[in-house]
Amino acid sequence: MLIRLLNLLANAVDKPELLTVLVDPNVGEAETIVRNALVQRKMLIVVGRCWVRYVGRATSKLEKGERILMVKADGSVLVHRATGYEPVNWMPSGDTVFQVGAKDDVLEIRAVRRKPAESVAVSFDMISLVFSSKLADAGEFSLHASEEDMHNALLLKPQLLEEGFKVISYEKKVEPGFVDVYGIDKTGRLVVVEVKRKTAGKDAVLQLAKYIEAVRTRTDRQVRGIIVAPSIAKGVQRMLVALGLEFKYLDPKKCAETLRKAKTKKLAEFFDEE
Repeated sequence: MLIRLLNLLANAVDKPELLTVLVDPNVGEAETIVRNALVQRKMLIVVGRCWVRYVGRATSKLEKGERILMVKADGSVLVHRATGYEPVNWMPSGDTVFQVGAKDDVLEIRAVRRKPAESVAVSFDMISLVFSSKLADAGEFSLHASEEDMHNALLLKPQLLEEGFKVISYEKKVEPGFVDVYGIDKTGRLVVVEVKRKTAGKDAVLQLAKYIEAVRTRTDRQVRGIIVAPSIAKGVQRMLVALGLEFKYLDPKKCAETLRKAKTKKLAEFFDEE
């Protein structure tokens, strides 16, 4: 990582437009870099002691502390503390106007969105580092989910399985092992769900059949067994029909997206509570 940074800095000597880095700049120097970066839609990072005022979905105030301000090329604004992966303050991109000013040795960077109306103002009285750069990134993003993510997505959004499905419990212990997801469908039938992240084979079907048998010995209600996976192996559909079981398609990427949206919503609700 250090070698890569040194190479990047070396290249910047020949291509000054590539990036700008200032360590311990004064307010005037920092203001110039920040203003130019925002006008040119560059990636901007400012590290230092700051305080934050937010008005919009709610009103919040963050007292002084040493933090990282990040403004992305699309206008997204994030303020990070020294710990944790989530920003303590943030504002998404979209119709954003930036205002930069320096007064009494304090640099203020203010971002204002028109729709919805909101603003975040970050004021620095001590700056350790200012970085700006044009980042080239055309790489395709592939979203993947683990089996646990698929479980969590079903718990969070049961309709991913089918409309009317309700979760009763998960990792339910039965004599042969643990049922991934246990619930009830819209007609009142019990549902035992076996989740597989990859292609479900005959072993998964036999495992589910054992769970179904164990559950049926403890209830007089109808019980459905469902394999949930991106696909099933050759010959498995015939086996499912013979055993009275079902297959439901579920894309791990859709589960990952469901969890991502839930996390974004949680961040928004956090601001509403402040």
